Amino acid sequence: MAAVGILILEIRLNEAFSLKDKRHWVKGLKDRLRNGHNVSVAEVDDQDMWNASTVAVVTVSGSRENAAKVLESCERVAASHLGPQLVSVTLDWLD
Repeated sequence: MAAVGILILEIRLNEAFSLKDKRHWVKGLKDRLRNGHNVSVAEVDDQDMWNASTVAVVTVSGSRENAAKVLESCERVAASHLGPQLVSVTLDWLD
């Protein structure tokens, strides 16, 4: 049975002073995650706020263990890229 994992990243962009600044940070994160891990990434909430974003990272795998490894790696990349701007991380599974 396929495993579908969803990683939700809550971001507070204290260094962003406009939607253009926000797009710079969010696009950079999305590009890093897509290119390095072959995952789907989308901004799913807070699109109209310039200093906050919620990004979802999704992967599908043949096993939950493999999907978990991919999403854990994505979390490390996000933490490295965003630093203290990454406020919270939530991992969820679709069964």
